[in-house]
Amino acid sequence: MRFDAPLPLQSGASIHGYSLTYETYGALNAERSNAVLVCHALNASHHVAGVYAGQAKSEGWWDNMIGPGKPVDTDKFFVIGVNNLGSCFGSTGPMHAHPDTGAVYGANFPVVTVEDWVNAQARLLDALRIQTLAAVLGGSLGGMQALSWSLQYPDRLRHAVVVASAPSLTAENIAFNEVARRAIVTDPDFHGGNFYANGVLPKRGLRIARMIGHITYLSDDVMNEKFGRALKDAVQASATGYKYSTQDVEFQIESYLRYQGDKFAEYFDANTYLLITRALDYFDPAKPFGGDLSRALAVARAKFLLVSFTTDWRFSPKRSREMVKALLDNRREVTYAEIDAPHGHDAFLLDDARYMGVMRSYFHSIDAAVNRAGADA
Repeated sequence: MRFDAPLPLQSGASIHGYSLTYETYGALNAERSNAVLVCHALNASHHVAGVYAGQAKSEGWWDNMIGPGKPVDTDKFFVIGVNNLGSCFGSTGPMHAHPDTGAVYGANFPVVTVEDWVNAQARLLDALRIQTLAAVLGGSLGGMQALSWSLQYPDRLRHAVVVASAPSLTAENIAFNEVARRAIVTDPDFHGGNFYANGVLPKRGLRIARMIGHITYLSDDVMNEKFGRALKDAVQASATGYKYSTQDVEFQIESYLRYQGDKFAEYFDANTYLLITRALDYFDPAKPFGGDLSRALAVARAKFLLVSFTTDWRFSPKRSREMVKALLDNRREVTYAEIDAPHGHDAFLLDDARYMGVMRSYFHSIDAAVNRAGADA
């Protein structure tokens, strides 16, 4: 969907003539009251569920969560997945042309924030004639968007579902993001962000950025269980079991990380990576309130489900509990589940039975409330 009217941004800049790519699943009911907006994390997109006809390996990134008969049941809900501004999966981003000049944005694409994404999503919903959402759902950075929805448009959503997220990044998280960004901007092929004009891609920097990120998404237990100190087969066959090389790939974990980095560098845009990690860094709704999260969340009117995972050290349960406390301080209705799962941050994408059970039960209650409201109407 194209939007010609300027969208004011938090930075003071604005963007116009932009497009948002989105997908919908299920059917909107007569009251237009069963819509669920799904907000994506760093390297995901609008394609949250299902597969594309005739395309292998095209499964939506949250397909285990969303679909007919699944926890977010598309036989009951009208689910909307939106690709955010600045991303590289269809919506206007750094690789697209400026509508006035025709030149590729590149490094000149404006800085965007979580709040900007929420405002853009609200415009899309206006165009779809959806005034009130049954729920806004997101994991990780998507969870930040769900939280921000409850603050920016408190009367436009009934439920906020915030999974494996935080009200702001810790200094350690910002540090990881900065190391990843430095890997990209110091790649000789980066060219100050204008690599498109030079006909190259900063793949080396993207590979390293992805490897750093992937390490933080997994728990120590999972990495040890999956890889341990196992060597590649070719290395194991040698007399000592080691090549004693400073550059060769010898351990399976090395091979795995390089594979993930190579794959990521083939499909993700470097400027998009810089934009989205900065949006993560900037998000801090408590900042205007002197760091007081309870005051920041006082405006929220939605009911909340928050989910965290015990081995997620990037978005730890402690951060979810901060949000729970701040909401309870404001006498908001909150459900909190802390799942003892071994998978680290990636657990929010996986099929833990307890996690899926919590989500299914919560969305069942949302559906029941939607149906009661429809009957009353």
